[in-house]
Amino acid sequence: MPSHDPVRNLTAAAVFSKRLKQAREMAGVSQRELGALIGLGKNVGSTRINRYEQQTSLCDMETAARIAEQLGVPLPYLFTESDLLAEMILACSRLPTIEQHRLLTTTLKKIK
Repeated sequence: MPSHDPVRNLTAAAVFSKRLKQAREMAGVSQRELGALIGLGKNVGSTRINRYEQQTSLCDMETAARIAEQLGVPLPYLFTESDLLAEMILACSRLPTIEQHRLLTTTLKKIK
């Protein structure tokens, strides 16, 4: 079934690039600041984050995990093609664990 989600059909690097920039802007963090936060230093870090956002360099999983942690988003958010699913991941991650379980139980009942 065709998707009307504008992120669909992008490469994994393009999805990561888009989500990284969104998460960074939501957190109010510059490329330079994020680079420093993940241990790359301000100058090298700024260049590296820019390259990830411009898709001129690929990010390894360990670095992606550090980025997600510093930006306060779940790692899967950075790789989610669907804008709707990405928002759901963020919303669910902000719920207390008990509420996450309730939501999962309710959702699983609806799809059976």
